[in-house]
Amino acid sequence: MNSLFVITARAGSKGIPGKNHKLLGGKPLFMYSFELARRLTTDENICVSTDDLVIADILASVNYKLPFIRPSALATDSSGSYEVLLHAIAHFESQQKFYDSLVLLQPTSPFRQTSQVSDAISLFSNELDMVVSVRESKANPYYSLFEEDESGYLKKTLPGNFARRQDVPPVYEYNGAIYVINCNSLKDSRLESFKKVKKYLMDEITSVDLDTPVDWIFAESLLNHYPDLAS
Repeated sequence: MNSLFVITARAGSKGIPGKNHKLLGGKPLFMYSFELARRLTTDENICVSTDDLVIADILASVNYKLPFIRPSALATDSSGSYEVLLHAIAHFESQQKFYDSLVLLQPTSPFRQTSQVSDAISLFSNELDMVVSVRESKANPYYSLFEEDESGYLKKTLPGNFARRQDVPPVYEYNGAIYVINCNSLKDSRLESFKKVKKYLMDEITSVDLDTPVDWIFAESLLNHYPDLAS
């Protein structure tokens, strides 16, 4: 499969300042994703999309040349991943490099494993819009999720008379770790409009996603117990 690996790592972050280059286990956070990408492809197929000059300097120290500095208009708090990914594709196509799929590796998922990304890629075909990593959700709309009705009373989000959690149908949530996206589908519509999406199921530890200071503390605790996660 002809894939472009994209790592989105802008400078700003409200939840955890400087998050993408902040050290986790002695390593800048984005490097977990970058080193993984290097294990699966060559540098010419890796695109780190960043406006962060600290990240640019770190990458230069490991002999990686940024394809571009992300435009400031795509590096604000309101900038969406969709536009950032389209910008990356357009840049490479302007260099006459065309890809079937785009593998998005967000820096906030440092514990995803190389084998998991490889397995997710193997599930992809050109007939799909996307393969996306998920975790089984602890909150279930048949059992533990409720909405308010017109009278302000709680009702189950989805109807079901299940007495035990074990009996409810499993439901899944995106964990943010792996997206294998059909480039043609991405050019046609946003990710939330995709219809042909397959899941890649991941466990709780490798699904850890860092958005808040509490998430960071939890990740550091995991590294203390499982130091191999940093490799």
